[in-house]
Amino acid sequence: MTALRLSYQTVEFGDIDVHLCTLRNNQEFYDPTGIAEKLGISSASWPIFGIVWPSSLVLANYMLDYKTEGKRILEIGCGIALSSLLLNEKHADITATDYHPEVEQFLNRNTKLNNGKNIAFERVDWANDTSKLGLFDVIIGSDLLYEDEHVQLLAYFIKNHASEKCDVIIVDPGRGRKNKLSVKLAEFGFISSHFKPIHTDYLALPFKGYILVFSRGNIVA
Repeated sequence: MTALRLSYQTVEFGDIDVHLCTLRNNQEFYDPTGIAEKLGISSASWPIFGIVWPSSLVLANYMLDYKTEGKRILEIGCGIALSSLLLNEKHADITATDYHPEVEQFLNRNTKLNNGKNIAFERVDWANDTSKLGLFDVIIGSDLLYEDEHVQLLAYFIKNHASEKCDVIIVDPGRGRKNKLSVKLAEFGFISSHFKPIHTDYLALPFKGYILVFSRGNIVA
């Protein structure tokens, strides 16, 4: 990471502080051996993982009051993993995943920065899911539906890792694919609700997206 310009910040959630090392901005790029390129990650999309985006802030604030005791939680496409780090501070059972090859390094760095316990991580490919993650009671993620093809890939990945009783919480900034995901997850027994987040004064601009909640066999906490 020595060739990258980094930034440090603290995000406050009530009485919980989460300290973050992130990329300085979304223009950073460092792939000297072409690992990301071989994975299909372009120089333009390479930095996306390393920034704190509004959707990730909305998700983390939603999870702040979520009842996590006794639940195994999976964050999909975690990026800089703000929600995973927050849940780790709450002593939740959290596992993080992403496709980007640099995510694990940043996650480990930020876990140490917060003096937290190690967060389980696995690099996964929705299109070729050979992971041994197992099943989860809660699955979360933010800004995951960039392309139409992601709807089916994400839905099947969720299906493969959702317990019989499972809540799925996804924050979408308004990319126009939330209804398609709802239809697909309904095939797997999930009931959906979409709603606007409230009290988003922690964001610089009004949030135009939605919190998507899918529940199977559960009442969402």
